[in-house]
This record gives sequence, structure tokens and C-alpha cells, in this order.
Amino acid sequence: MLDPDLRGAPSPRVKSERAGRAEGTVRVPSCVVACDTADVIPVDELDSVAQARLEDARALLAAGRFDGATYLCGYAVEIALKARICRTLDWPEFPSTGNEFEPYRSFRTHELEILLRLSGQEARIKQDHFGVWNVVTVWRVETRYSVIGTAQRQDAAAMIAAAEELLAVL
Repeated sequence: MLDPDLRGAPSPRVKSERAGRAEGTVRVPSCVVACDTADVIPVDELDSVAQARLEDARALLAAGRFDGATYLCGYAVEIALKARICRTLDWPEFPSTGNEFEPYRSFRTHELEILLRLSGQEARIKQDHFGVWNVVTVWRVETRYSVIGTAQRQDAAAMIAAAEELLAVL
């Protein structure tokens, strides 16, 4: 259950100083032009990044790079869950740096189960999409350190199919 005090609360924003810049000025990358700080990622951008990582996974599958394809699918679902959390809490963006996360430590995780719970979609996903959820929950951020050849073609294909379905319903 989401903390009712967080719903509708202002999104986490922290102004920061950058070395060699005047106080209150921040160089904003093009991916976050809608924000006044480079420490947050707009929800629409999160959605775009999740879709891009899924496309990357498809390309890696086609190239026979199954470990990378599998990893990127989990990462895509993680990003989609973070976007869903923002929509649930009515935040226009998600924090992306340690300073931004300081007051919201519970959101600073890569654990899909925790993110699903925080998204407010746990009951629906586990009821309506249980099979595909179980496919992606084998993902861990530490997968990036797995020995090459850990994932097989069928693993990557199943992960892509599961990630596609979850991104469509989150």
C-alpha cells in the first residue's frame, strides 16, 4: 500500500550547485529540458527510455547476444515501474541522483517486487499478468555481471515477450 501522504505530494526536486557555475544554474541535458534541474527525469522520458531499452533487447536477441537482451528487458521493466510510480503519485518526474533521492530512499531500488508494490499496481499485475510477471522477476541488477552464455535464446525471447506485455499495461 502506498503512503497516502506521498500521493499528490510535490515531486522531489533539489536545486544543486555545480562546480564552476553560479548558484541556481544548472546545465540541463536535452533529455530533461522540461525540468529546471538535471537531477530528475520527466515521466514521458522514462517511458521513452523503457521502450528504447526494449528495442535494444530485440536487437541484441537478433544478434545472438542473449545475456544483454535479457538484462535490458529487466531494466526496461524497472524504468516502466518507476514511470508508473510517478503517475500514481502524480509526480511529473522521477529523481535520478543521490541528492534527489535523499528524502525518498524507499524509491531508490532496482528490486522489481518493491517497485511493483510502490507503483500501486501489484494486485492487478499479479492477478491479470502473473505468468509474465514471473518471467521478469528472475531479473536482478547484478545480472549484468553474469558469465557470458548464462541466458539462452528461449530465455531472452521469453523475457522480451514478458517485458513487452508489462510495458503495455503499466
